[in-house]
This record gives sequence, structure tokens and C-alpha cells, in this order.
Amino acid sequence: MIAPAPPRAAIEPGAPTAPDAGAALAFDGVSKSFRRGRSTVTALRGMNFRVPPQTVTGLVGPDGAGKTTIIRLAAGLLGVDGGAVTVFGADPRKGSDAVRASIGYMPQRFGLYEDLTVNENLQLYGDLQGVPSNQRADRYERLMTMTGLAPFLDRRAGRLSGGMKQKLGLACTLVRSPRLLLLDEPTAGVDPVSRRDLWDIIQRIMRDENVSVLLSTAYIDEAERCDQVVVAHEGVALATGAPQELTSDVAGRTLAVRLTTGSRRTAQRQLSAISGVVDVSTLADSLHVVTNREAASLMTTIGDRLPGARVAPATPRLEDAVVSMLTSEDRAAETDGADGSAQSESPASDAKLPTPASDEPVIVVEKATRKFGSFVAVNEISFEVRRGEVFGLLGANGAGKTTTFRMLCGLLPATSGRLRVAGIDLRSASAAARARIGYVSQHFAFYGELSVFQNLRFFASAYGLRGKRRAQRIAWALDEFDLASVRSAVSGSLPLGFGRRLAMACALMHDPDVLFLDEPTSGVDPLTRRRFWRRITAMADRGMTVLVTTHHVEEAEYCDHLVLMVAGRLAQSGTPEEVRASASTPETPSPTMDEAFLSIVKASQGRKADGP
Repeated sequence: MIAPAPPRAAIEPGAPTAPDAGAALAFDGVSKSFRRGRSTVTALRGMNFRVPPQTVTGLVGPDGAGKTTIIRLAAGLLGVDGGAVTVFGADPRKGSDAVRASIGYMPQRFGLYEDLTVNENLQLYGDLQGVPSNQRADRYERLMTMTGLAPFLDRRAGRLSGGMKQKLGLACTLVRSPRLLLLDEPTAGVDPVSRRDLWDIIQRIMRDENVSVLLSTAYIDEAERCDQVVVAHEGVALATGAPQELTSDVAGRTLAVRLTTGSRRTAQRQLSAISGVVDVSTLADSLHVVTNREAASLMTTIGDRLPGARVAPATPRLEDAVVSMLTSEDRAAETDGADGSAQSESPASDAKLPTPASDEPVIVVEKATRKFGSFVAVNEISFEVRRGEVFGLLGANGAGKTTTFRMLCGLLPATSGRLRVAGIDLRSASAAARARIGYVSQHFAFYGELSVFQNLRFFASAYGLRGKRRAQRIAWALDEFDLASVRSAVSGSLPLGFGRRLAMACALMHDPDVLFLDEPTSGVDPLTRRRFWRRITAMADRGMTVLVTTHHVEEAEYCDHLVLMVAGRLAQSGTPEEVRASASTPETPSPTMDEAFLSIVKASQGRKADGP
């Protein structure tokens, strides 16, 4: 493990410090365990950190790090086993009503009432939080203006997009202005436009109302916007400090590798296999390399492995520092094979998919349209995907991505147009097509009341696997997706990252030709996202066709081709390089994928406002 550098070395676990009445929130040597069946799970072990008044503190770390437990303890919903949690110097569970009233808490799954309108949800939460009637009108007007929901007061919450629901959830949390605002993954599952809007709201509330904020996030670029970041791992704080302080740990340890020939996927595996390389990710037109030593010492080695590649120092990012803290060479060796690909698989998963007789596309979409009454969710879209491609489908919430997926999986008929998957016309033989498809939906498709093993056995049987073959695939899934440690756990109680792994494992039990992944990495930490993408690209290299949607726009760089949807139409398509180039301007000649996404969405919405 790479130790955090001064000046903000982590406090020793289990060594509580003196209570700090000046802090908005203080954790002093906090421990917390839970019973899971016959075993005990330790969530926190000597957690120490402070949230200074009128600041935003970001909480990051892998699944199982204890982030949700921290926020629930701070909200007073749980009691500690050891140590102390204080909010403005008082115990949130034992303090006065005023202390409890000073806390605003938004959980991952905020309890909106979907049959109620936006205004009715506000009124309900005003009642629950005891907001006087004479204070509501001004407060609600301010919240609706900030969230952009003012035009939708009479719309039912169930008819809002994902981003709008998150904004309404935040507004309901803020109907009474808190002194401490606790947000558990507030931007999980929302598009970049909505993420930006939510952050604007959070920072405006902090500035205008002197609110202190603690939020957990899987987006490390969001954590860079915080005043302070706490990196949690296995129940302890590895490091706490300003983003620039944490980033300084990887100064001189990052490189940009630009290829002149060859495949990015192959190059990424070759780089990952080099001793001293901690992480390799795709970033715009280069591979971004993080090392555990002076990066300059590896430039010659990289040049030898990748002839013709241009290697240069790169600007370090907070994500590099976080991944470096959470990763070691030993851990990487356990995860990766000798070639840097996913951990060795059982023979059952290594079988090559049949080579197609021709170069015909595996997925064909021609002028596909889907209407719900008078609402056009998907409007005459067309694209093709070839065997072994990773094809990305991007767009804001409500753009029509999930509807497109459901049509391609045979779960939803197209109103008009033509869709073919693996040579099968979905209008006439959707059941035959589904047998060759794996589908991971945004909302997990496994059975929450069953154990992990029972879910795997059920899906294997549902796909027609029996006897030795079924046992092989279950063993492969438990090993490949690191589920053996939770095989007996009730699936509905799994942390988000484990749930994502189980959902993908269930979808792959029958070794499908085509895999549809709808937001597969939503809400998971950087390490889990990297493992997902190693698996996805390895499957594509074996011949599987992968169609994926993602709100982590930078992940589009892993795709061979992608399309960007806006309001049911295709706004842009091409390789990642072509999509980025389409958004180039004199002011931003080399936009990132995130910048390109926002530019294309804004331009498309402007064209829609001007007319057809």
C-alpha cells in the first residue's frame, strides 16, 4: 500500500481524539459492526476525520469502505459500537431536538412519492420536517428556481427523469435549511448535465446559507470540487486533505502514452503488465499511466514495449492519487493475469465465440421509433454494430437510451422501423434473439430475497444449463466476479458494487453472443469501474458484441464507436476521436469527452428550441 504523504497523514485507527465542538461533524475512533447471518461484518474500525464548518467534504472509497455507514451514523440513524460521533459538539442520537433538526439527510434511494406531484412531495416533506406554513412559499419558490423544477410543479414525481428526481429529492431534503447536509451518492445514475446542476445547487446552498456538507461520491472528478476529501478503505480513513494535497502524492508519477499504431486495448494490457505500473486508463487521445515510482524511469521500458509510442509526463489527477492509495502491485497481481487482462478464467468462459460467415453487422437499427401515446421516446434512429465491437450509447436522462435497449432486447416492440440482433428480426422472432442476448439493466434484475448462489443457480437453470455445465458456469461466476465471499449473502443486502457484479454474472451465465449493459458502472468506485471495463474489453476481444450506456462520459473512450442521443434522436456518432473533434471550437480546440458531450447536448437542445 502506498502510504499517504504529509502533511495530512491519517490518524491511527482506534485512537480517538478530543471532541471538537468547533467542527460541524467529528468522527473520533468510531467502530461499527453488523451481523450478517451467523457472521459479523466490521464496517468501521477506528474512523477519524473532521468536517470543518461551511465546507464541502467529499467521501470516496471502494464498496465496503464504510461510506454509507458513516453518513447514517452522522444522521443519527445508527449508534456507534465504540468512539464518538458529534454534530456541532453534540451526539446526534442523544442531543436535543435542535441538534437533530440541524441535520439534512438524503440517502441513496430517496423516498419520493411517485404518485404525488412535485408540489405535493414538497408539501409532504414540509409537514414531516415541521416547516411553518408561513415560511413555505418563499422557501419552495427558491428551491424550485434553483433546481429548475418550477415549470413541473404539477407533474407526478414518477414521470420525472432520473436527474429531475434527484433534484426533487435534494429540494425535499432542503425544505428546512439544515446546518449540516449529508448526501449519500447524490449524483449516482444521473447524466453529466444533471450532475453539474446538482453541484451548482449544493455549492450555492453552502455559500448562501452557511451549510456544512458531507457527501459520498463515486465520481472522483466531483471530489476535486470539494474543499476536503476523505479516502476511506476497509473502515478507516487512509487520508484526509484538500484535493491538491492528495494529488501531490502522485506528482512525477504519471505519464501520457500516445499510440501511433496498434490497438489501445492491447497496449493497455501491455502497459499494465510492466512492473511499477499501478494503473492504466484511457483518457482522450492517450493512455494515462500511474506508477509507484518516478515515472521517468519507466519511459524507456514503455518505449520498448510499444515501439513508436510517444511518452511524456502527464498532469496528475485526484483520481490517480485515490487509485494509487487503493491499489498495490500485489493486489493488481491477484486481479490481473500475466498479460494484464482479467484474472484467469475457467475453461467454460474461454471458449471462442463462432466466427461469423461474413462481415455483416451483428446489430442493425434502421429508423427505429417508439411512441408511448403521443410521446415519442425514440425517433427514427439508425446505427450498426459489428462483432467484437464495444459500442457506446450516450445521452442525458430521458434521451431514449433505455427504451432503445429494451427494444433491442426484445422486451419492448418498436412502433416502426427495423431492428435485427444476431441475424434475427425482432419483429418476428424476439424470443429466439433473447436466447443469444445478455442484458444488465439499470435496476438489478436478480431476486433480492435469494442468496447470491441461489440467484446464479436460478439464472443458469433459466438459460437451460444443467449438470456439469451449470456447475462450471456458477463456479466461473463466483471466481470471475469475486462473489465467493458473499455467496451465502442475501442479494438485496449487497453493497452497490457487489450488486453490479452479480447482475452481470447472471446475464453472462449462458455465454451470450451479444451483451447489453445499461449503466453497468453507475455509482461504483474507480477500481470497480476499471475491473468492469477490463472484463468488457476482454469479452469483446473474444468476439462478443457489447452495447453499453454510461453516464461516466469519460468511459466512452473505451468504446470503438458511439452515438450520442438527445430527446430521442441521434445527435452525433463516430469513434470517440470523431465525436470529440465534432465539438472542437477555437476556444476549446481539444475538448475532453465530457466537454464534447455538454457542447453537443446544448447545441442539439438549441436546435430543438429553434424549430424542427
